Amino acid sequence: MNISLVTPAGKQSRAGNRTTAVRWARILQDLGHRVDISEESDGNGADMMIAVHAWRSATSIRAFSKHSPDKPLVVLLAGTDIYHFQHSHPDDTLESMDRATQLVCLHDLVHRAIPQKFGKKLRVIHQSSPPLTTPRRPSKRWFEVCVAGHLRAEKDSLRTAYAAQLAPTDSHLRVVHLGKAHDETWARDIRAEVAGNPRFIWRGEVPGWQVRRQFARSHAMVISSVMEGGANIVSEAIVCGVPVIASHIDGNIGLLGTDYEGYYPAQDETALAALLQRAENEPAFLKSLARQCRAKKPLFTEAKEKSAWKALLKDMGA
Repeated sequence: MNISLVTPAGKQSRAGNRTTAVRWARILQDLGHRVDISEESDGNGADMMIAVHAWRSATSIRAFSKHSPDKPLVVLLAGTDIYHFQHSHPDDTLESMDRATQLVCLHDLVHRAIPQKFGKKLRVIHQSSPPLTTPRRPSKRWFEVCVAGHLRAEKDSLRTAYAAQLAPTDSHLRVVHLGKAHDETWARDIRAEVAGNPRFIWRGEVPGWQVRRQFARSHAMVISSVMEGGANIVSEAIVCGVPVIASHIDGNIGLLGTDYEGYYPAQDETALAALLQRAENEPAFLKSLARQCRAKKPLFTEAKEKSAWKALLKDMGA
């Protein structure tokens, strides 16, 4: 098939929407299809459209659905679609859900957050990640914790830095943040945090290989978001063998499971600081997190993701 794959993130972007689109294009090409990635398209000449983001890709979704109503249309529900735009911008977001032949989501609890009538269209496809090519060697000088993601309100991006300020004086905790500031306000805030917080390092936006190098030297990764559609950085950390400490939200629970031991209440740096200290000072606790993450690793292989796409296309008769 000729597949039009629409994503709101441009070619040079390292945002999750672009990463997802590029990985899916590669998987679909491996399955024998031709894929054209664009930021906006009416899908003219395509046999099928896959649209990343119900609200941001609404124009493309509407155009394709109107002139090709009998062709398959798959819409990925991003975290902001699920937990924000369906409430703040319901017309476009819910219309995109309605026009979709199938809705794809990235974690197991999305069905709880969208209108029940769309449940029959919903399919979970977990995001994959390759393993590290070299052994992990966590820092011996520091208890190093990684945060990877652009600085945005949805990510509650400085919460781990705030928690680091609460660490006792004898702690060896150090937080390394990888990701660019969303705007000048975030840039100002993170520069101020770096200046006043000796336990916090900001490396800015870096390519994927540098994220993986940081994973190799980190003892744990924190994902502090207040909303998530199923962050690929969680699956990356799990596949790379890095224990995850996560905010207690559906987007993280839907990947790590209800019984996972590494949660803290979202936006609570005191609770996060306590969890980080426990991870630093209780080897058995950190090993338990690693063991629980390791049990989830089979969900996030490329073979698993490719199989899910193959089954979805087959079920749509594509």
